[in-house]
Amino acid sequence: MKRDYLIIKETIKKEITFGHFKVNQQLPTENELIEHFKVSRYAVRKALTELQNEHLIYKIQGSGMFIQDWDKKWQVNPRSKTVGLICTHIANYIFPQIISQIDAVIDPKGYSLLIANTHNYPQKERSNLIKLLDLQVAGLIVEPSESAKPCQNADIYQRIAKSKIPILFINAKYPEFDFPAITNADRLAEKELITYLLHQGHQKILGIFQIDDLQGTERMKGFIQAYQDNNINLANSNLIMYSSHDAFTVISNKIDVYLHSNQRPTAIACYHDELAILVIDKLKKQHIRIPQDISVVGFDNYEAATYLTPSLTTMNYQRTTVGQEAGKGILALINGQKFASIEHHPQLKLRNSVASLTK
Repeated sequence: MKRDYLIIKETIKKEITFGHFKVNQQLPTENELIEHFKVSRYAVRKALTELQNEHLIYKIQGSGMFIQDWDKKWQVNPRSKTVGLICTHIANYIFPQIISQIDAVIDPKGYSLLIANTHNYPQKERSNLIKLLDLQVAGLIVEPSESAKPCQNADIYQRIAKSKIPILFINAKYPEFDFPAITNADRLAEKELITYLLHQGHQKILGIFQIDDLQGTERMKGFIQAYQDNNINLANSNLIMYSSHDAFTVISNKIDVYLHSNQRPTAIACYHDELAILVIDKLKKQHIRIPQDISVVGFDNYEAATYLTPSLTTMNYQRTTVGQEAGKGILALINGQKFASIEHHPQLKLRNSVASLTK
């Protein structure tokens, strides 16, 4: 019985918050809900009572239940001392350092950080946005999920803009919105990295890029532009495109196609260092020497990249600076000040994972 009412409640709540019902639209009747969910009247009434208590629906005597203007409390709250941070991957790779730097900036000003994780799913971004806005946080720092696709949560961001709730994006931004953002010049940086490989004599380069985020699509464009600007036949290269939700085995199987071909790449350019580490491990297990047989480059300058054997050539993502800027930026916005968007230009870090073919 307890589970019955919870299923009803969470199903209706999700439909409301995902926009399947409009404000003041009437819900199905009790009898219709009983028939739909195959549950008791008690379970339906308990679910509706809890939805009322959460101000998601309201009752008109003799007429039924209707959708409440549930997001009306999303307003600027000058008394709040909490900053909401929504990121795609919270516990690994480069984000812990960003989080630490944001906290180091806002904590002395009396603000605490409330962190949410999306795993790069727009649906989880939506639910996290709703939770943080319901808590009336002082401001929001958001790393967009699947930023290369049209924004699935545009209605919420429009409400944020209308209510003038302080918000800034990091690492990417939804082009539909003019919120300030801290990003990288990903296309130019990848172009510089691939140009370096081309100057080392590598023309058969395999590029592997995550394409559901703007960072990945921009880096892929930089890869292509490097060939074009250096007047080198792009047909010599190959591209693997993957989703952030793909397991490495999916990518690995695609790599094998090129490793076992007559035109095996002399270099592999990875979307980021985390992927490069996995690729290097894969190549070593196949007794392919790095860089003697195949050179490998990454992106982000992850701490572990220095300690690989060989150490990884990469582009330096300034995560310490980004974290500090995000902390300062959200405080400025909370205090009614302007904060202009910042674009970083990652620098090339030359190490030992690239062999020269021009000698």
